[in-house]
Amino acid sequence: MVQLVGSLRKELADSVSSCRLLVVGAGGIGCELLKNLVLTGFRNIEVIDLDTIDVSNLNRQFLFQKKHVGKSKAQVAKESVLRFCPKANITAYHDSIMNPDYNVEFFRNFTLVMNALDNRAARNHVNRMCLAADIPLIESGTAGYLGQVTVIKKGLTECYECQPKPTQKTFPGCTIRNTPSEPIHCIVWAKYLYNQLFGEEDADQEVSPDTADPEAAWDPAEAAARAGASNQDGDIKRVSTKEWARSTGYDPVKIFNKLFKDDIMYLLTMDKLWKKRKAPLPLEWAVIQKLACPQEEVSGTGLKDQQVLGVWGYTHLFSRSVETLRAQLAEKGEGGELTWDKDDPPAMDFVTAASNLRMHIFSMNMKSRFDVKSMAGNIIPAIATTNAVIAGLIVLEALKILSGDVEQCRTIFLNKQPNPRKKLLVPCALDPPSASCYVCASKPEVTVRLNVQKTLVLSLQDKILKEKLGMVAPDVQIEDGKGTILISSEEGETEENNNRNLSEFGIRNGSRLQVDDFLQDYTLLINVLHCEDLGKDVEFELVGDAPDKAPPQTSAPEEGKGIANGSEDSAQPSTSSKAPAEEDDVLIVDSDEEPSSSAMDIAQEMGSHKRKLQDVETGEGVAKRKRLEQPPAEDDDIIALD
Repeated sequence: MVQLVGSLRKELADSVSSCRLLVVGAGGIGCELLKNLVLTGFRNIEVIDLDTIDVSNLNRQFLFQKKHVGKSKAQVAKESVLRFCPKANITAYHDSIMNPDYNVEFFRNFTLVMNALDNRAARNHVNRMCLAADIPLIESGTAGYLGQVTVIKKGLTECYECQPKPTQKTFPGCTIRNTPSEPIHCIVWAKYLYNQLFGEEDADQEVSPDTADPEAAWDPAEAAARAGASNQDGDIKRVSTKEWARSTGYDPVKIFNKLFKDDIMYLLTMDKLWKKRKAPLPLEWAVIQKLACPQEEVSGTGLKDQQVLGVWGYTHLFSRSVETLRAQLAEKGEGGELTWDKDDPPAMDFVTAASNLRMHIFSMNMKSRFDVKSMAGNIIPAIATTNAVIAGLIVLEALKILSGDVEQCRTIFLNKQPNPRKKLLVPCALDPPSASCYVCASKPEVTVRLNVQKTLVLSLQDKILKEKLGMVAPDVQIEDGKGTILISSEEGETEENNNRNLSEFGIRNGSRLQVDDFLQDYTLLINVLHCEDLGKDVEFELVGDAPDKAPPQTSAPEEGKGIANGSEDSAQPSTSSKAPAEEDDVLIVDSDEEPSSSAMDIAQEMGSHKRKLQDVETGEGVAKRKRLEQPPAEDDDIIALD
């Protein structure tokens, strides 16, 4: 007779109470997950999160209250969860999971790792650490009403990086407010600014410097002090942006100097942000007026919208758009609001000007009005109910693993609407590892096309190895028979190489580089392809199965439109995102697994023709094929999230 402890078999209940879990992230999904874990019977939990609590978190992260603003998410989550189960043994870390202290040996202390993260770099890192430690990882994400959970087990399933993924379009709030590095960051910031000045204000869309940026203050006390001081920091204090602008009479000059001079000068005082980044350069209205050379400001040919203005041109476009929007707002009377619309010329002028001025401040190439308009998109909100559903599914997958039934684990998709069988949750069989994966293959290898005469060693380290390939502390050795060390992770050992070209070290077409990241216990072989005619502004290309090589874009249902920016709960792609198969391919469906409603509709319309569904954030097509040994059924796809 089976013994039960609560709703679990005794053997499973014993495993639940004795196992050690690591939860990475204590935000939207993390809060729900921690609560679920202790109520299920898990007693030994460690949670890590670098972030501090913001007012905008309180509508969906229910372990936090207003009194907790500015405090460590991990620490407060621990304290709140202990009220559910005082006997639980919970350890909280206010830190980055990418800190070298959390090495492979640290990961080997756990039975299971659960990701509740908000960015791809950290997901890639945890994926590699779990592979190195041979510990099962449960990955998850949400985007609006959509969500997904999947299990990653070394040698049994695809890893997080097995399949190509679209370029990420979700960004933490501190990136938007403090450290933008791409034009899209500035465009999102400008859209937020429009709403703060003229539209409906949203606490999630703050544009002033983030005084509690965890990267600027790793010490918990210092982070809390910064957050607490945010009400006394002059123009940076948390008052209504619209109220402040109204008090100036929406004076374009005052708004300009506040946004592009005062706020930037305040950011410069957060000196930890600029140790490894190029510091921003403030702009001042009076100085720009003295530089007036409008005849030389325009670059680019073609239609007016495709031309890129200079700083002087965008400064005056900003001023004119503020005056126009001020008049429109006045016409709506007291309490009136404007709604941003990319097809509204004054609104588009404002976002184009503001985003380009911010790009200039942060040393990015400015964009044309056409480019800005094409990049601007809708924003998917974070929804508490979605987080709760996904957190519950994570626990169910964990119970399968602890029962020894890893083969029964599934990737599970939460859809916005029920499918024809009236199901919102769609399980999908896990795919085996990809033989060509540059992370989990037996001998990881990748080919990089670049110009060895122009590519600096520093670019190889920062842009290719760290940014593109997700390494943390790479060491690079040239396979030249001498074992020449090109890059060392030990500070000061090879810094003199940074500003030298690769060709100066004998690297040429066909050269091979061995890269080791000892923190991730990861070795990668890089084949170098020399190329002198890369595209404009293209420094390098990954050939073959590159991590960010997305499938071609296709038309797709409206529900997938938009990007999720500044959301902590942004979904990430499925471990599998395959290109479409041939027209005569069939989908293998298990009896207990359902196709998504959108794909079923497509199948009914197109017969056996396979069509990819739009990726939630990027609009990129993503297909998932089930690999179960059952008779063929209707051809279908599953929505994959990013």
